[in-house]
Amino acid sequence: MKTKKDGFGVLLTQTLTLTLLVVTLTLSLTLTLLLSLSHGGERKPIKPSAKDKCPVCGMFAAKYPDFLAQILFKDGSYAVFDGTKDMFKYYFNLKKYNPKKRLEDIDSVYVTDYYNLALIDGYQAFYVTGSDVFGPMGKELIPLEKEADAKEFMKDHKGKFLFKFKGVTMEVVKQLD
Repeated sequence: MKTKKDGFGVLLTQTLTLTLLVVTLTLSLTLTLLLSLSHGGERKPIKPSAKDKCPVCGMFAAKYPDFLAQILFKDGSYAVFDGTKDMFKYYFNLKKYNPKKRLEDIDSVYVTDYYNLALIDGYQAFYVTGSDVFGPMGKELIPLEKEADAKEFMKDHKGKFLFKFKGVTMEVVKQLD
């Protein structure tokens, strides 16, 4: 009887240890995935040169620092834009504008916060459409770092819709043209 009880105890201990190991690994992998999706890559924003043109419209991006957006690739290359709308057009049509690149090649996305004019993580930004604020190419997605600022902007500038990066679609962008 003592042997069966000891064998059962060992079996129970091994089962609990294995369960704890599986739960720990699952939580670790989930946390790693969430952290990797929660921010941009390692590259810092760049300062565009006077010669850097928006690949979508051809305008010189450095002339519009208040609306500057950029996509930085893992290989060190980049694309700069005179506004967020053109950045999204490029992002959604990467094969058209940069056939050698894929979305997986993107390291970081930066957009200019409307209120503090700093480059912020484009993946984490809030985007307002339908406002009375126009960018260099007309109607624009206005980026803001904080949700509270985005809601205040919507009140102050008659904004109609609020999006996170993944909520912006090509249809949303087309409505701005």
